[in-house]
Amino acid sequence: MRIEPRTVNQPGLRIHTIRTKQFKTNTMVIKFRAPLRKADVTARALLPYVLQSSTNSWPTTSLFRTHLDDLYGASAQVDVGKKGESHILSFTVDVANERYLKDSTPLTKEGLNVLSQMLFHPLLEGNAFSEKVVEQEKRSLKQRLQAARDDKMRYATQRLIEEMCEGEAFALNASGHAEEVDAITPASLFSSYQRMLAEDTIDLYLVGDIDEEDLINYCKEAFSFQKRQNMPSEKGSNLTKREPKKIVEHQDIKQGKLNIGYRTNVVYGDPNYIPLLVMNGILGAFPHSKLFINVREKESLAYYASSRIESHKGLILIMSGVDPSKIERASTIINEQIKAIQEGDISDKEFVQTKAVMKNQMLETLDVARGIVEVFYQSEVAENALSIDDWFSQVESVSKEAVIEAAKEVSLDTTYTLTGEEGA
Repeated sequence: MRIEPRTVNQPGLRIHTIRTKQFKTNTMVIKFRAPLRKADVTARALLPYVLQSSTNSWPTTSLFRTHLDDLYGASAQVDVGKKGESHILSFTVDVANERYLKDSTPLTKEGLNVLSQMLFHPLLEGNAFSEKVVEQEKRSLKQRLQAARDDKMRYATQRLIEEMCEGEAFALNASGHAEEVDAITPASLFSSYQRMLAEDTIDLYLVGDIDEEDLINYCKEAFSFQKRQNMPSEKGSNLTKREPKKIVEHQDIKQGKLNIGYRTNVVYGDPNYIPLLVMNGILGAFPHSKLFINVREKESLAYYASSRIESHKGLILIMSGVDPSKIERASTIINEQIKAIQEGDISDKEFVQTKAVMKNQMLETLDVARGIVEVFYQSEVAENALSIDDWFSQVESVSKEAVIEAAKEVSLDTTYTLTGEEGA
């Protein structure tokens, strides 16, 4: 699969072009990466929404949306997330590819202009953002944080991470903390914005059937940043093995949540990374995985049971919804599934099926422009380029023995239980 980015380094900016004819649209994504810090995580989480909400050119959301509609229904989104202990703010614009239209409007450049206006020409009142806009977006952020807290599945996962990574930056919620929102002012947020432009590691991705030279030259003019030292790659920060801890939290809920965290001592780009991905596929990433079959289907212990890898931190997180009376039994069976893989209990069917589903999942990811960006951004964050072809060949060639060896490095760290007021 020959999808390879071309990268051009500019002062303060890496421009990545990915030329492909598989889409009728062109996608532009700019990503800002900085260390996760308690001091500014909430302000940074608010910032993209304020920048999207109002600019000099389009001071209201409705004017901005009207402009996007005029660009043949272009769309713009912002997102906040984390990879390892990096805080990542993303701004995305999708436009129709003018090659497929009778109109000669340079839509891709217009899309880049939208990104540029959001980033460099926000609506200001002196040396501060518009107070009205900031207050509006603060309310929205508090609503999003409250919705996440009310969603007990998401809440339990965040609480597991907080307990497991206590004292580590990864414990911070990338979306910020509700109790810190009110203290943000238009002036303090503007200071966070200035730091983002001056200090973050910045990557701009252009995906589609594009004229690379023309757009690179345009980006050099439209996106001017100061030179800076790029943030070093993420290598995780695994702790040495410690006595596993158990946390039990009581709330007025009917369905208990049993979430378990393990340290893997493997991060993206390490030699054992692909074997660990296969191990996680066998464990709980898919409907044929051991957690689903043994915990949910055979034992009827869980409403759902799955696992995921935090690739840039070196963790496996298991999430399950369990009747409070069955939590102890479910915990035992879940830990037995890890032990089974460590002891080589992997059937040929599980092994072959896991590889096949992993490859299909990657193909589905590559069917979406933003998926392509995320795949390549993984390598950028880790400073360890893994081509698409290499990924497929490594998945195909990984042996059961390598999967078992990767599994043997996995160690139980924290068990977090959210259960009813009566207890389990």
